[in-house]
Amino acid sequence: MLSDIATLIVIAVTVGGALFSAVLGWLDSGEAFVGRKFASSILHAVLAAAIIAVGYYNTIEVINAWYLFFAFLGGAGIDVLGNRTEGLIISKAKTASAIVTTPPT
Repeated sequence: MLSDIATLIVIAVTVGGALFSAVLGWLDSGEAFVGRKFASSILHAVLAAAIIAVGYYNTIEVINAWYLFFAFLGGAGIDVLGNRTEGLIISKAKTASAIVTTPPT
């Protein structure tokens, strides 16, 4: 089991990966900064940190650069997956809403 400091380091690296992914997504979009979208990425970062720190990293004794690298990638991946899932749900909800509110012709 990791020490408390090592666990905090893994959590910080995972959150950093998710936030890095969020910033790259924002820069790639070319849109103005939207705090609501970034807040969603912060939630993904916290979720990623919890999953990685409690799940996988709680079973190892010592961390090294590879573990930190994979924690960073895990945080980025969970952020991307979360954003894609949210986009799909919102898109489907808008489509369903448009179908219901469109008057018959």
